[in-house]
Amino acid sequence: MTSKRITPEEIDNLLPQTQCGLCGYGGCMPYAEALVYENASINLCPPGGVATLLALGSLLQKDPAPYLAEMKTNPKPPMLAVIREDECIGCVKCIQACPVDAILGSAKQMHTIIADECTGCELCVPACPVDCIDLIAVPAFDKEKRDLARTRFNQRELRVNLEKAAKLKRLSDVSLGKRKQYIEAAVLRAKGKKK
Repeated sequence: MTSKRITPEEIDNLLPQTQCGLCGYGGCMPYAEALVYENASINLCPPGGVATLLALGSLLQKDPAPYLAEMKTNPKPPMLAVIREDECIGCVKCIQACPVDAILGSAKQMHTIIADECTGCELCVPACPVDCIDLIAVPAFDKEKRDLARTRFNQRELRVNLEKAAKLKRLSDVSLGKRKQYIEAAVLRAKGKKK
């Protein structure tokens, strides 16, 4: 009798989708993949708390008991980031740090958090050079908000990767163009010397 193989998607559905990286991975899906393929520990998700620890233990058939006390004493409740807008200098560092594109603003303009989109990951807090971002506790996220956070994270990851690829292509095109110009100039110089 073969046991059913657990997929990263099944595990990802149990995770809180804060995309905070507190687990040491770049988001909830990378942690889910590490649980499946690297045998990562089930106690690495502080935002998930005891409920996620127990759910992961049950799904993966791993004993959560050794981690319960620590998870109970170090809870990380759901949070929401709030920018003190009158102190914001518009540096865009928080926008760049947000894994779900929940911050609205532009360079040298005041920024604001889109409350319904924010996962409380806290990644914007250390990015802010003027320390104008506060975190407030909020009720636990429902499945709809977790699904929205997962979708926004995946869309941002895709956009960022496409932007990187386009930038690399532009750089290679420029360097290829410069190489062609250099070679053409060298050929012309060589031809000029032969005459």
